[in-house]
Amino acid sequence: MKEIILIRHGATAGNLERRYIGRTDEPLCEQGRLQALWLQQQGLHVDALLVSPALRARQTAQLAFPAMSYQVIPEWRETDFGIFEGKTAQEMEEDPDYRAWVDSGCRGPVPGGEQLAEFQARCCAGFRRIEPLLPPDTHTAWVIHGGVIMALLEAYARPARNFYDYHIGNGGYVRCSCREGILHVEEIRTPE
Repeated sequence: MKEIILIRHGATAGNLERRYIGRTDEPLCEQGRLQALWLQQQGLHVDALLVSPALRARQTAQLAFPAMSYQVIPEWRETDFGIFEGKTAQEMEEDPDYRAWVDSGCRGPVPGGEQLAEFQARCCAGFRRIEPLLPPDTHTAWVIHGGVIMALLEAYARPARNFYDYHIGNGGYVRCSCREGILHVEEIRTPE
């Protein structure tokens, strides 16, 4: 059995302002750095560390696991929110493209951005590439994005749940056991 700990990066200023932050490469804000230090205090012992290429994920990994090097997994970058990038829901409440996207359960087209199905396929391709390479009895931490965690858990967790049911806060983690490519959720924690 393998253990995989899916960690959502610490908060950025855009996260605190509830902006759609996907391709924007923001650094951690002070709260995000504190969340990463909280992760460090959780006693998460891992053999390997895999991260999204985003600065916020790399900074979280460096603070939470300061003695470890990490491998960047390009497929695990956050979704591209297209014309919604950097904006809040409040700023777009009158935008017909945004309203149509929300009305679709946030599964419809994102003008100039990445569709949810494309994003999920990319995230899952990274999982299918990496998971078989992990030796048995390995403990790994994956410092990634909330959307990536939701995509992977919707596809591979049992019992199966909806994409949005797997949302966790910044700095939180989901500890999973992994057998035959299936993730079994053991624990979900978020900073207090």
